[in-house]
Formats: sequence, C-alpha cells, structure tokens
Amino acid sequence: MLSKFLRRKKGGAEEEIRNLVDQAHLEGLVPSDEHEMIHSVFELGDTLVRELMVPRTEMVWIEHDKSLRQGLSLALRSGFSRIPVVGEDLDDIVGIAYVKDLAKRSHDHHEAEQTESVEENMRDATFVPEIKMASSLLREMQRDQIHLAIVVDEYGGTAGLITIEDILEEIVGEIEDEFDDGDEQFEWITSDKARAEANLHIEDLASELKVLIDLAEFEGVDTIGGVMAATLGRVPIAGSTITLRGWRITAERPIGRRRRISSVIIERVEEGESSVEL
Repeated sequence: MLSKFLRRKKGGAEEEIRNLVDQAHLEGLVPSDEHEMIHSVFELGDTLVRELMVPRTEMVWIEHDKSLRQGLSLALRSGFSRIPVVGEDLDDIVGIAYVKDLAKRSHDHHEAEQTESVEENMRDATFVPEIKMASSLLREMQRDQIHLAIVVDEYGGTAGLITIEDILEEIVGEIEDEFDDGDEQFEWITSDKARAEANLHIEDLASELKVLIDLAEFEGVDTIGGVMAATLGRVPIAGSTITLRGWRITAERPIGRRRRISSVIIERVEEGESSVEL
C-alpha cells in the first residue's frame, strides 16, 4: 500500500502517507526513529540547497598556486579530504583538490611536492544554484557519484558548498563526533595558560582574562572562533594563531564531520609580541 501511494503524483498522496505512517507509529508498528526519518524525507522535498550548505564564511579553501606540499598540509590540518581551489578570489572556484590525489602524486613523485601546484593536481568542480531543491541534488549526486558541490548565488558568486553528507544529515540527523566530550567552556590550566571552547562569547573571554575588548572592533562576530576568523580573514584550522590583548590564541582540535574548531589554547605572551598564523 505504501508503494502505491509513493507512485501517485496527485490527490494528496504525501499527506495520506504521512497519516499512514503516523497511525502505524501510534499502533507500535513503526519505531520512533524510523517515524522521524520518514517525515524528514518528505521535508527534504521542500528544502533548498542554501538551507543545508556550508556558507562561504565557513569554507576551508586553498589558492590555486600553492604547492602540492602546502595542499597536503592544509588537508591534514583541517581534516578535510576535499578542498575547493580558488583562482583570483573566493568567487573564482577553479576546481577541487582531493587529498588522495595529492598524496598519490607525492608518493609516486616525491619531488612534485615542491615543484607542482595544487592546480595541476585538482579535479573539476561541480556547481549548483542555491535555490535548487536538496532532494533533487541528492539524486544527482548519487547518480553522478559526486561528493561535493559548490553552491552559487543568483549572481554567480560563491555562496557556499554542500556535500552529500549535509543532505543525508537532514534525513538521519546530525552525525556526532566521538571526540565531542563536552568540556567546560573555559578552564585555567596554569596561571598563564587556559583552554576555552571556540564558541565562548568574546565578552566572557574578556571577563576571564580581565582585559577590555571593544566589540565594535569585530563587527558581526561574538565568539572566539568568530574573532579568529575575522582576524585571519579565513576559517581557522588546527594550529591557526592570533594575538589578542596580550594573549596568544591557538586553534586546537576540530570536531564533527564539518571539522569546526572546538577549542582553543590561550597563553599569555610577552609585551610587544604578536602573531597571526594560518
């Protein structure tokens, strides 16, 4: 009966199936997790790509002229196996670097690490409009065996990127990371060193460190991670460092499938010392 309804195009088939699933759930025939998943499948049909994508402000990318060695280093530090390659700027995506391609080339021709660029070893990028339906994109990605696509806005600029996992998560729920252990948002390790969650509000950080921070200086951001991104001009990855009001802040470990920075190490620095490292 369910397959019969799925084949129908008109006459409220979706609502009928939803009702059938709800009734089956109430009668104990459909477990709660499967009940939720079926409803998520229907909701996916009304979801636009832009609602699920990683926005451009959170994208990790690499310049086309970086060396193969630099590309491998970024992939290892960020934890991403596929990284967009940019030309003149972020609105000029020229391809996708696959860590397995870079690693194979480096293994087969060790000298290529320094002599060849990322651009020479990248693959073509797939572009999709941000107003495309996620369900339609999922079918295309499965059919064409595409793992990652660049999302563009109505003007052709880069709006973000989306992976097949981003879409699947809308159905099955967020994929948790085994290292997401729920540490305290801020803790002192020594009198001159502390660890903080990247999502700690900048005002709370200022209070802990007993420093003054003008929020207007970091317009549009209010967390440690946001301040790091604004200062660096790109998404921080493990090892990225900035200095703020006499304290060195170093991005520590990434968590989750999207490899967002989870925590930072904060250390007091000597007066006059400064650093901004990607």
